Amino acid sequence: MIPGFSSRRRFSDLTEQEILALAISSEEDDAQIYRMYAERLRADFPASAAIFDGMAAEEDDHRRRLIDEHERRFGGVIPLIRREHVSGYYARRPIWLVENLGVETMRSEAAAMEKQAERFYLAAAKRTSDVGTRKLLGDLAAAEANHAESAVTLEQTHLTETTRDEEADEAHRQFVLTWVQPGLAGLMDGSVSTLAPIFATAFATQNTHTTFLVGLAASIGAGISMGFTEAASDDGQISGRGSPVKRGIAAGVMTTLGGLGHALPYLIPHFWTATMIAFAVVFVELWAIVWIQNRYMDTPFLRAAFQVVLGGALVFAAGALIGAG
Repeated sequence: MIPGFSSRRRFSDLTEQEILALAISSEEDDAQIYRMYAERLRADFPASAAIFDGMAAEEDDHRRRLIDEHERRFGGVIPLIRREHVSGYYARRPIWLVENLGVETMRSEAAAMEKQAERFYLAAAKRTSDVGTRKLLGDLAAAEANHAESAVTLEQTHLTETTRDEEADEAHRQFVLTWVQPGLAGLMDGSVSTLAPIFATAFATQNTHTTFLVGLAASIGAGISMGFTEAASDDGQISGRGSPVKRGIAAGVMTTLGGLGHALPYLIPHFWTATMIAFAVVFVELWAIVWIQNRYMDTPFLRAAFQVVLGGALVFAAGALIGAG
């Protein structure tokens, strides 16, 4: 291979046998993706899993028809050619990323997959001179175009209004458990627990640079600690709280951001200007925590406000008194 040039074949250079082989491998891959979707959803979204099981079965039928056509024309030995071997051919999302997709995203991905397959079959039909092969490819293009209707039919069969509501509730619950709850805990820890060391340093030294360094160290240290603690405390298998890595990232990042919010103003060299801005940032952080608790955790607004504002005020007072003394 010449350095700098791709080793992949152009679609226009493929033989009719290679086009059929590419179609066979593509249908096999798509069926596997749908089965992975179904397996991922089966425990929490059984109705949606049934939809993807049905779509996988349709892809299997397409693959069998393509194999029969290949055997008719070229025999039983099918060349090994896959999407990644063809320049400009549509790609699929790596299957391991299925863990990061929600149920609605999976349905959108499936719709895009069917549209891409339709375009491929239309282009492939133009490249073949055999009447039978052209008819098959045209039929498959029409079938892929009709898969949206098939998906609707499957949804009507498996997804009643009640089932859809239940799946939406489960998706929301999983989002709250995996992202919101650990992120909220991190934001509270970063915003509240770092108040004391940052403002103690501020009032003790009245040096903005020193205060910023202390705030930066406290924020990053707390973020690392919270992230690892959250990830190691529960693997999510029994509790159903989701991926420990996701929860650790949510907790760690939000803890760091919570602390940095009132540390960054001390990049301003004027002490009282920086401190007044830090006060304002703390006020916004605390009310953001109240809003998240009320919005996602169903905590009554007044109770959340009392708990968060009182707690923040006590920690701030402790830091200010220690620093002033």
